[in-house]
Amino acid sequence: MCVSKTPTDSRRSFTARKRIEIINAGGLGKPEIMETRGNPFESAVDAAAALPPRLIYDGDCGFCGYWARYWKKLTGDTVDYRPYQEVAAQYQAIPLADFQRAVQYIMPDGRRASAAEASFLVLSHAPGKGIWLTLYRRLPGFAAISELAYAFIAAHRAGFYRTSLFLWGRDYRPPRYDLISSLFLRLFGLIYLSAFVSFGVQAEGLIGSHGILPLAEFVDAVAGTVGPERFFVMPMVFWWNASDFAIQAVCWAGAALSLLLIFNLLPSLSLFLLYALYLSLLYGGQVFMTYQWDTFLLEAGFLALLLSFATAPGIWLLRWLLFRFMFMSGVVKLLSGDPNWWNLSALSYHFLTQPLPTPVAWYAAHLSPRLLQIATGGAFFVELILPFLIFCPRRLRFLSAFGILLLQSCILITGNYNWFNFQTMLLCLALFDDAALQKVSPKRLIELLSAHVRKNTPRRTTTIIVGAIGPLIVFCSLVRMDARFGGDPPVAALAVDGLIEPLHIVSGYGLFAVMTTQRDEIVIEGSEDGVQWREYEFWYKPGDVARRPSWSVLHQPRLDWQMWFAALEDPKRLPWFWRFAQRLLQNEPTVTALLERNPFPDKAPVYLRAQFYDYSYAGSEEKGVWWDRRLIGRYFPAARLHAQ
Repeated sequence: MCVSKTPTDSRRSFTARKRIEIINAGGLGKPEIMETRGNPFESAVDAAAALPPRLIYDGDCGFCGYWARYWKKLTGDTVDYRPYQEVAAQYQAIPLADFQRAVQYIMPDGRRASAAEASFLVLSHAPGKGIWLTLYRRLPGFAAISELAYAFIAAHRAGFYRTSLFLWGRDYRPPRYDLISSLFLRLFGLIYLSAFVSFGVQAEGLIGSHGILPLAEFVDAVAGTVGPERFFVMPMVFWWNASDFAIQAVCWAGAALSLLLIFNLLPSLSLFLLYALYLSLLYGGQVFMTYQWDTFLLEAGFLALLLSFATAPGIWLLRWLLFRFMFMSGVVKLLSGDPNWWNLSALSYHFLTQPLPTPVAWYAAHLSPRLLQIATGGAFFVELILPFLIFCPRRLRFLSAFGILLLQSCILITGNYNWFNFQTMLLCLALFDDAALQKVSPKRLIELLSAHVRKNTPRRTTTIIVGAIGPLIVFCSLVRMDARFGGDPPVAALAVDGLIEPLHIVSGYGLFAVMTTQRDEIVIEGSEDGVQWREYEFWYKPGDVARRPSWSVLHQPRLDWQMWFAALEDPKRLPWFWRFAQRLLQNEPTVTALLERNPFPDKAPVYLRAQFYDYSYAGSEEKGVWWDRRLIGRYFPAARLHAQ
C-alpha cells in the first residue's frame, strides 16, 4: 500500500513502531513476522487484533492443567492456552516467579492480568460467564476476597486438584443439558397424561351435571357473587362453558396434548395449553383438586414451558423447585412440633395411617421399631441435608439425586400417591447432565434423543422474558418460605406474591407435617328397611377386612382420598359429603361408578348411614385377613331422601 507522507502519517508511523515494540515485548510475534510489503503500522495492528488473548499457566501443576483444559472447552479458540514452560522465554519482562505464582492473562495489546482477575477475564469469553468479571470490577470487596481465595487455593494446589477430581471427575467438561431437557419434557408428558386421564375417568361423577359437586352450579354461584374479576381470581376455560362435554373436552384434549409432548411435537405450544387446561381443572375440580400434587404439577409444568424456550434457566429453576419441595417437606415436620417426628417414631404409625397404603405397607409396618426409627432419621437426612447438595458441584448433585430417588422409591412402593413420586423423581433428572446420561443410558436411546434434540438457543426477546420471570419465581417462592417459617414478609412482597398466586406458578409445600397415630375409617352402609344394612365398597380405601390393600400407580382416586380426610373432620363441615350421600340415595350411576361395589345395583336404598371404625393391620397369624377393625360409633346417623 503506497501513501503520501504527512505530519500525521509520521506520528502514526511512530505510534505503529511503539505498538510493534509492545507486541514483540509480549512475545506475541517476532519482528520478521510483522514485516510486510505494506504499511508496518496497519500490519501490526491487524496482526495484533487477529491474535486471541493468551492464558499462561503452570504446566507441571495438575490443578492448573485441569482447569485450563476445562476453560478451553468453555471458551474455544477465543483464548490461547499455553503452559509457561513452553512460552516463558517469549515474555522476558515477566519474572519467572510470577508464572509460578499465578496464571497470567496476556492481552493482544501487551497488557496483562494475573491470578483471580486473569481467571475472570478468561471466563468473560464464555457465554453467560461475564458476570464474574463485572462483579470483580464493580462490586466493592469482591476483588479483594477473590484474590485472597485465589492465593489460598494456589498455596494448596495438590489438595484442590484431588478435590476437583472427586467433585467433578477426571474428564470434566462444560455441562450441557440438551439431551436432559429433551428427555425431561418427553417424560413430563407422561406425567401430564396420567393426570388428565386419571381425572377424566372420574370427572363425570365428581363434577359432572349429576355428580357430587356439579361444575355448572359452582360456576353460576361464583359468577353471581364475584363478578368480572373472577377471570383473574380463578382463571379457567369453564367460565365460557361448564357443560359435561366441556369437562370431558378439557380432560381428553389434555391427554392428546400430552401425547404430542411425549413425541416432541410442538412442545412449547403443547406445554402452554397443558398448563392452561390443568389450571382450569384445578379450579373446576373444587374440593377434589386441592392436593399439593396438583399445584406441584402446575408449577413444574410452567417451568417445563420455560425449559422448552431456554434450557439453562429452566434447569436451574427446576432444581430450585426440587430443593424447595424436599427441604420444606422436612422443615414443616419439625415446625409442627409433632413429638412423633422429633422422637423419630413417626414411621411406626405412617405405614398404617397414610391415606391409601399398598400391600408392601403391611410388611413395612411390621418392621422393628428400632429399624423404623433409623428410617425416619434417614428421611430427615434426605429432606433436610441432601437438598443443599443440589447447588453443589457435579458429583455432590448426583449424590443428592440418588438419595432423593431412594426416598421416593420407598414412598412409592409403600403408599399410593399417584404420579407424585414419579414427578419428584423426574425432577432429579435436572441434577444430571448430558455426559452422565450418555454414560448410563442405552446407546439407542441417546441416538434417538440426539436425532430429535433441538439446539435451544433462545432469542433475545425470549432471554429477556425468561430473565424476568425466573427471578420473580425465586422471589415469590422465598416469600412463601419466609411465611412458612413463621416470618412476616413485607407488605409489598406479599402483594407481588398475591398478584401471581391465581396462576399457581409458585406454591408452598410440606408433606405429613403432623403424623396421625390411628386409622379411623368411614364405612357407608345402605338399607331398604332400616334393619338390614349393606356396605358400599371403595376401589382403594380400606373396607372389607379380608381385602388386600390395592395399587393405584399413576391414578389418583379422588373420592377415596377425600374419604380419608373426611374421617378427620366433622361431617357437618363437609358439604360435599352430604351431596355424596344424596347421590347414593338416588343411586346416581355416575357417582356409584366411582365405587368398586354398589350393594344396591337395581334399586336405590331407602336409608343411608356412615359408621366409624378403628382400623389396624392384622397380625401375621391371621390367615386371609389384612385388617382388624373395631366399631367406634356413628359418623352420621341414618338418613333418607325427603319426599319430592
